[in-house]
Amino acid sequence: MKVKTRMRIHAHRKTIELLDGEYSSIHHGRSHDFDDLREYAPGDEVKDIDWKATARSNVPLIKRYIASRQHNIVFVVDTGRGMAAIGESGEPKSEIAIQAVGVLAYLATRHGDRAALFTGNSDNLDHMPQGGSEAHIERMLRRIDESITLDSPQSDMTFVLTQVARRLRHRSIVFIVADDILLNPDMVTQLGRLHARHEVMWVSVGDADLMARSAGAPAVWGVDSKAELPDFVRRSRKLQRVFDRGVEQRRDLLEGELRKKGVAGVRIGSIKETVQSLFRLLERHRRASRA
Repeated sequence: MKVKTRMRIHAHRKTIELLDGEYSSIHHGRSHDFDDLREYAPGDEVKDIDWKATARSNVPLIKRYIASRQHNIVFVVDTGRGMAAIGESGEPKSEIAIQAVGVLAYLATRHGDRAALFTGNSDNLDHMPQGGSEAHIERMLRRIDESITLDSPQSDMTFVLTQVARRLRHRSIVFIVADDILLNPDMVTQLGRLHARHEVMWVSVGDADLMARSAGAPAVWGVDSKAELPDFVRRSRKLQRVFDRGVEQRRDLLEGELRKKGVAGVRIGSIKETVQSLFRLLERHRRASRA
């Protein structure tokens, strides 16, 4: 209900209608249901040419098909300890991740698609099979919520992506929702394996600003060390500049690695911006697929 309420808040600006349209446009492939004919264009499959119609018109004509309505949607969610931390907006990262998965899963079920879930950290990978009802979405979101705690093992997206790439056999649309991390070479390799067979999109949940930029800035505690970050460190103007440069460089490096793999990505910093951010993600994916 929280997901649907948040979506309704944006409905008066046509955001949901646009997001709905972008979701439907990301699907590729086709069924055997013939639709109509059109002229051949460079890049079209030669096997799709209707030779009889071409002979009658003296213009190469292509058969168009109606795309299959049902697709496999798979969510891969990082449930490591870092996802229990506070995000960029001051909201729990887990809540932002739940909102993102909820919006996309809701759109999937509206289109007749079925959604499955993988949740994982350095110790284990859990799987929830496909379902296409709102009750199934609720169970998925509860599973994510219950899996992310301050006592969870650390994140290990190399392990998670490796296991998902091995276990995911049917062509799917895969949404990866992860902590605000850099891709190491092993992650890049596993991401490439997934992308070779599936359509993959990446959602990063933005880290909190660790610096104290105002007099009333609340204390910050590390989820790993359980120690408070010293106030004199957080208020240092020099360290603030270093921190800001580091954040910018990390974002650029992640975007660069995803771009090289042909994977659309987006960074979400708050629940409020989830819908608009997912719209950008789907639009980037659509453009990349048509390039």
